[in-house]
Amino acid sequence: MTPSERKPSSKPKPHKAGAGPSAKSTRQTNKAATSGVKPTPKSGAKRTPKSDPKPVAESGATPAGKSAKPAAKAVAAGAPPTTSARGAKARSVALEPSLRIVESRILRGPNYWAREPVIRLLVDLGSLEEYPSNKIPGFVDGLVGMLPSLEDHACSLGRRGGFVSRLRDGTWAGHVAEHIALELQNLAGTDVRHGKTRSAGPYGQYNVIYEFREESVGIEAGRMAVALVNHLVDPVAAPFDLVDELERLILLAERSAFGPSTQALIDEAVSRDIPFIRLDRFSLVQLGQGVHQQRIRATMTSRTSAIGVDVASDKSLTNRLLDSAGLPVPRADVVDREEDAVAVAHRLGFPCVVKPLDGNHGRGVHLDLRSDDAVRAAFHGALAQSRGGDVVVETYVAGKDYRCLVIGGKVAAIAERVPASVHGDGSLSVRQLVDQANQDPRRGIGHEKVLTRIKLDGAAEELVRVQGWELDDVPPQGAWIKLALTGNMSTGGTSIDRTIEAHPDNVEIAETAALIVGLDVAGIDFICPDIATPVRETGGAIVEVNAAPGFRMHTHPTEGEPQYVAKPVIDNLFPPGSGSRIPIVAVTGTNGKTTTVRMIAHILKLMGRRVGMTSTDGIVIDGRLIKKGDMSGPKSAQMVLQNPTVDTAVFEVARGGILREGLGYDRNDVAVVTNVTGDHLGLGGIDSIGQLANVKGVVVEAVPRSGTAVLNADDPHVARMGRHCAGRVVYFSMATEKGKDGFDRVDGHLGRGGAAFGIDPTAEGDLIVLRLGQRTMPVLYTHLIPATFGGRARMNVANALAAAAAAWASGAHLHDIRQGLRTFSTSFFQAPGRLNLLEIGGIRVVIDYCHNVDGMRQLADFVENMVTEPEVRGPKGVRPSRTNGARPRTGRAIGVIGIPGDRRDDDQHDYGAIAATAFDEIYVREDRNLRGRSPGETATNVVAGVKDARTAGNARTTRAEKILDEMTAVRAALRRAAPGDLVVMCVDDAVGVYREAMAASRTPGGPTAFADPGELEAPEG
Repeated sequence: MTPSERKPSSKPKPHKAGAGPSAKSTRQTNKAATSGVKPTPKSGAKRTPKSDPKPVAESGATPAGKSAKPAAKAVAAGAPPTTSARGAKARSVALEPSLRIVESRILRGPNYWAREPVIRLLVDLGSLEEYPSNKIPGFVDGLVGMLPSLEDHACSLGRRGGFVSRLRDGTWAGHVAEHIALELQNLAGTDVRHGKTRSAGPYGQYNVIYEFREESVGIEAGRMAVALVNHLVDPVAAPFDLVDELERLILLAERSAFGPSTQALIDEAVSRDIPFIRLDRFSLVQLGQGVHQQRIRATMTSRTSAIGVDVASDKSLTNRLLDSAGLPVPRADVVDREEDAVAVAHRLGFPCVVKPLDGNHGRGVHLDLRSDDAVRAAFHGALAQSRGGDVVVETYVAGKDYRCLVIGGKVAAIAERVPASVHGDGSLSVRQLVDQANQDPRRGIGHEKVLTRIKLDGAAEELVRVQGWELDDVPPQGAWIKLALTGNMSTGGTSIDRTIEAHPDNVEIAETAALIVGLDVAGIDFICPDIATPVRETGGAIVEVNAAPGFRMHTHPTEGEPQYVAKPVIDNLFPPGSGSRIPIVAVTGTNGKTTTVRMIAHILKLMGRRVGMTSTDGIVIDGRLIKKGDMSGPKSAQMVLQNPTVDTAVFEVARGGILREGLGYDRNDVAVVTNVTGDHLGLGGIDSIGQLANVKGVVVEAVPRSGTAVLNADDPHVARMGRHCAGRVVYFSMATEKGKDGFDRVDGHLGRGGAAFGIDPTAEGDLIVLRLGQRTMPVLYTHLIPATFGGRARMNVANALAAAAAAWASGAHLHDIRQGLRTFSTSFFQAPGRLNLLEIGGIRVVIDYCHNVDGMRQLADFVENMVTEPEVRGPKGVRPSRTNGARPRTGRAIGVIGIPGDRRDDDQHDYGAIAATAFDEIYVREDRNLRGRSPGETATNVVAGVKDARTAGNARTTRAEKILDEMTAVRAALRRAAPGDLVVMCVDDAVGVYREAMAASRTPGGPTAFADPGELEAPEG
């Protein structure tokens, strides 16, 4: 078996580890984190295995570099390796804690490995490559002893305890680290389930893939997993304190996680297929995309009035407004001095309440004060929590504490809030009772769980003392000891749902209060003997109106039924029938992506859409360049989706972005794949065209049932992607004769009722047509599309077919497609660096970004068509044969060519050889960024290709010269050109070359290169 055969060349399928979406407590029989299980088809879509061979090593399979003997097959099945499988080398390698992370990647959307966000760790096992888990003394028992919950992991065996069985049979350290990383996240309160481990190709290196919810938590869990494996191999050389590390991970997860209110809103949005984007590391979240977006911060929304928030934060003003509307409120006054507080207390009468004017969460609130000294002490406590330095003194209202949640002017839930407290049992002290209460698994740190742990701080100790107890006293059976004055959940309180018990009069008062303050989401605090009786009769009152009220007491009450209060909030933000997503068109392929993206955006813009477009040129919003540079990655896509003016997105999706970070969004309505050829091979672990096709196929697999994949039927790798599309497939093809692969694929597709865009040769020229089943509809003659140069640029004919199909799939009428293609040209300002044609003193100059072998092949065909007489069509549109296989040229073709340094030597050689068949003279330049090459190395390879083509008799080039600086090469080519010649410049800096070409055409005192120098100015992306 050759090394190339041993490398993984098929895209691993996503899989589930056998666990359903139940809570962690229900994972006993089926937990995620498995490796080697084939995926279950999503949404009922049939998934067909891809053509390339499967990865060799997964979760205990034979790693790359090992012999595929029968004994190794037993290892792949989970059996321990035999001497024939690992044998001699295992005896010569010392066991060391050598597992290390070589590289880590956060993939934030559908990606090469999975459909969900995952973390990819490239790990090197070192000496552990020769030691599976069953060959390391004490490893399995030690790991299960430290993390007994690993028993829940099903792994590829599909049953509880499956992973532990794999451990005892023998599996490798990368696979073990995958499971540990998942389990550590689960122990930190983050529910994750999916994982896989695959050979990375080089000896001992593996890709460890596992799901995450919070990026920082996932990365830290991976680091801890590697450290724990090494610790179990050699505890002395790799010390690891699991308790301390896990506590730190839990605190990190707590800091990173959304609060319970924000999470409730996100869960409700996700259940309605509303996408979300986290905008900061706290609670600011965008729901929806583009023009449909709404924002939330905890329970404040885009529709929350800023004035309403200001009013609610001023308790005195709120009190006056409610009182003026006739609502029951306590009498109150605002003070800023201690003596004034005492005076107001005397005027209002004891008992009274002292609280900060602009406080929240019950901080600094002092209730039932009955003396001057108590008021003085409370004043300073309230002042410490007041942001503005003002304190409210108000009459004390006796009764139970109720929170009425009003959303959109309607009461959504009512909860009775019970302050943090304990009940005596006659045997435990107050301190012990609190410790016992905190053992409740529902209590956690902050908002980590549905209840918060009770804190015994100075205020709690003083309150206990006021009730006649000390913390170490043992209260009698049934004694109720309060530990906080207010019933806030954040101070350890509990809640009882009272929604259905509330009296209609009290409901009306709460709804009126929210309207008066002006809040779409408001928390109305009632103090009254019983919410089931009218407060006007029982003497209750509204003591506070809160903006951004917490939902935890309603969604997770200690007693009673939970209320789904997130639903009315999302109803207000996205009323029934309103949209939350904008159409997304994703375009990928080896060549033609940028031009196709620009064509699609142009068609949709003429339809009145406000299009956000990303490409290797930059980000364009509604026709205006806002960021320049290569913006074909996921971060650029996120920028467009966050733009509130965009109603349609068209993304160029590059291979590198998919491998680095995934798509950056969850799905695209239309996926376009132009072609797949051997470019960028040898980079990022992609070594074959099949693997490259799998990478680009991610956009097709991200098409939903309601979406469309637009695929090139002439390319077998692209056509095969249709098998993995959940939506419909629309083909496009340049083939016009039966017997050609593309033509036959389209023919079969049409026979099944499918749709395709193709070419129909006629006496008037090639006609783009839409074929839908048995019907054929004309669209446009190719020579009427300016970008095709009268049909000579066959690559742009193919791009026009792809763009027409994508626009049609996006809802464009054929009239819109005709108008768009007829008005799209490859002028420098509409498509910089994409076949831009200039006339300079009778010399035709073409500027193009031709950077790979297939691109040069297409460019050579274009050059041939541009410098020869056009062919004359027969009466039925059939091309007559050429005389001696060639047509006479009308001028010379001079090329300035260059290929990036990260392409393989063979690709650089072939690039030059193909160019030699098209150009009479060639000047070879190099990019500014050599991408790891030494100066002149890339140009030497290209020139060698030119020379080899000349030796083989396949070249027309008579002059090939290396001029490494791009601008110097451009000037040399322009000096050599004569009127009637064609100069083609394959550029790195399109703007700089355009300026140079325009400068060459100027006469002294003539116009500058740009009518408006700012036309191409934008910040670098």
